[in-house]
Amino acid sequence: MKDIKRIVLTGGPCAGKTTALVRIVDHFSNLGFKVFTVPEVPTMYSQGGWSYLTPNRDLYYQGELAILETQLALEDSFLRLAETCTKPTFLVCDRGTLDISAYIDRTMWDELCQRCGTNSNELRKRYDAVLHLVSAADGAEQYYTTATNSTRYEQANEEGLRIARDLDKKVNKAWTGHPHLRVINNHDDFDAKLNRVLKEISHVLGIPQPIEDERTYRIEVVGELPECVESEITQTYLVADPDCEIRLRRRDWGGEVVNVHKTKKRISATEVLETERQVTNALYESLLQQADPYRATIRKTRRSFIWKGQYFEIDTFHEPVDNLTILETKGVAQKEAVNFPPFLRIIEDVTGNPQYMNYNIALRR
Repeated sequence: MKDIKRIVLTGGPCAGKTTALVRIVDHFSNLGFKVFTVPEVPTMYSQGGWSYLTPNRDLYYQGELAILETQLALEDSFLRLAETCTKPTFLVCDRGTLDISAYIDRTMWDELCQRCGTNSNELRKRYDAVLHLVSAADGAEQYYTTATNSTRYEQANEEGLRIARDLDKKVNKAWTGHPHLRVINNHDDFDAKLNRVLKEISHVLGIPQPIEDERTYRIEVVGELPECVESEITQTYLVADPDCEIRLRRRDWGGEVVNVHKTKKRISATEVLETERQVTNALYESLLQQADPYRATIRKTRRSFIWKGQYFEIDTFHEPVDNLTILETKGVAQKEAVNFPPFLRIIEDVTGNPQYMNYNIALRR
């Protein structure tokens, strides 16, 4: 069977998904790919007359069930189409199944999943990558508009912006735990946002990318953090060939566990090829037998959040060091200003400093 990648394009209101889809099809078609795009199902039902604001609870429930059933069926149908293609092919889903869970309560969501014979963990595994485009309501308010979506209820006023930001965070939280969840920041230059989307898809498709360092800082937390996703990370490096780094990571949040095997191979002085795959608990335990004896296991707490349109991760290390807190930006361009939150004190810019790279922190002294 062909290895056809399924990629979700998601995010809050007015995030740029429509424009991004056009750019994706154009860019990868020029590279010889056939790109199938699965349409946004909730919009289909809203345009057809259904509304999630209906006071009729039974109509509301049946509408959400129909959306989930249709989403599953459409994705499967497009996958069958893709399997008939002779060109290299991938699917881009304009939102995915777990987006639905961000708009309803947990009890209803679990019941809908049960009726469809699935659950959140199984749905997460359907996709090879999830790209979350941050809403313009968070950090790019001047570009927020409802003109591009006639069914959008979040109006371009202060209350509408607040609702849009809240929805953006709920959608991001719904996908927490996916091994290839990438948050695409807002930028002053919208093209920079779209280029990050193309880069992340290229990673998934195995197209080598230029080596770039994420902006990282040694910090101290001096105030209260905003609502964030907190998880415990256990990271083990495996024995690997020269110029190759193999990492086994277990991430535990709220009682849910995801294991990810990642390989990073340098193929030239300026390019690196990265591959990721989710592994079962049994395979995770088996792979631990290949642990690099020269590197200790890293244990750290990660807190992830969006601040003024930019995505941040704070890692507080517990082992093999316990006096280190690192802030890492995600997708902030080298010449772009970082929107540092006021509750953090920046001690030192450690971008590109080998001493603070996880691979070297793990070295046994």
